[in-house]
Amino acid sequence: MARWAGGGLVILALWLCGCDRTPSLERISGPTMGSTYTVQYVRTAQGPAPEQVRFAVEAVLQQIDHTFSTYRSDSLIAQFNRLPANSCQVMPADVLQLVQLGEQLSRQSQGAFDLTVEPLLDVWGFGPQSRGEQVPGAQALAAARGRVGHEHLQIDGLQLCKDAPLELGFNSIAAGHAVDLLVERMRALGVSSYLVEVTGELKAVGRKPDGNPWRIALEWPRTDQQVAQQVLALEGYGVSTSGDYRNFFEQNGQRFSHVFDARLGAPVSHRLASVTVLDPSTLMADGMSTVLLILGPEQGWAFALKYNVAAVFVTRADTGFVSHSTPAFERLMHAQ
Repeated sequence: MARWAGGGLVILALWLCGCDRTPSLERISGPTMGSTYTVQYVRTAQGPAPEQVRFAVEAVLQQIDHTFSTYRSDSLIAQFNRLPANSCQVMPADVLQLVQLGEQLSRQSQGAFDLTVEPLLDVWGFGPQSRGEQVPGAQALAAARGRVGHEHLQIDGLQLCKDAPLELGFNSIAAGHAVDLLVERMRALGVSSYLVEVTGELKAVGRKPDGNPWRIALEWPRTDQQVAQQVLALEGYGVSTSGDYRNFFEQNGQRFSHVFDARLGAPVSHRLASVTVLDPSTLMADGMSTVLLILGPEQGWAFALKYNVAAVFVTRADTGFVSHSTPAFERLMHAQ
C-alpha cells in the first residue's frame, strides 16, 4: 500500500503543443495529501471564473483530507482508528463505498490487498505513527499483523464497525476518489474540457482549445530523471500508476519498499517496478494499480487478464526495464 503522499505514482502530464498559454486555457494547482494537485481546463465565456473553480476544487480536497487523512488527528478515519475493538462510527457514504471497494479488491486478490495494513506501515517505518524506517523484530511484527484483516470490518447501515483494534488507511485509493469527485464538481460547474490530477492520479475529459486531446506521458520508474516511456492521448479515462521505487529504504544490502502484501505482513520483493491502469473510474484505476503491483509480475498479469484490466507492467531486467501491455490496454489504445 502507498503512503498518503502517493509515493509510487509516476504519471506526468505533457502539454506538447504549448496550448496551456492561450487565454482560454486556465490552470490551478496547489498542495494536497502530502503532494500536489493540478487542474487545467478550457474556460469559455459562459463558464465560471477561475476563482470560483479554485474555491470549488479546494473545497473538495479539504473535505477529502478531513475525512480520509491518517496524518491529522481530527479526521474521521483517525477518529475511527482510535476506537477500541467492538466499536462503530457513523460514516459518510463515500467512506462506506471505499470500504466496500477495499473488501472487493481484498477478496479478488485473495487477501494481498487490504485497507487495514496501517499497523504494518507504522512498524516498518512508512506510516503516520512510525518511528523511523527499520526491519521490525518478530514480536513487533506479530503484534502488528494481529491488528490487520479486512474481515474484521462490517458495515451496519450508516455505521462502520470493527471487532478488532484495526486501523484503516485509504492511501491506495483516496487520490483516485478525489479525482473522480473533482470531475463531478467540474461537470457541475459547467466545465466540459479539463485534465484533473491529484498526487499523480488523473483523468482527462474533452479536448484542448485547438481540438487536440490531452496527452499523458507515462514515466519509466527511475529516481534520477524523468524519462517518458509512452505518451497516451486519452479522453474519459482515469489513469493511475503505482510504483515501488520512490519510497523505500535499504538495510543490510536489502531493499524494502512501501508496497505491502497483507498476506505476508511485509513489503513485496519481486521484479515488478510499476503498473499503470486505465479505467473510466479513477478510483478503480487507483485500486487496481495497487493490487497488481502487490501481486507482482506473474500473479498480477494473471489477475489483469482474468479481470480484463487495461494495464502496463514495467519490470526490472538485467538490461534495464521491460514493458508489457495487457490485451485490454492494447484494445483501448487502438480505440482511442
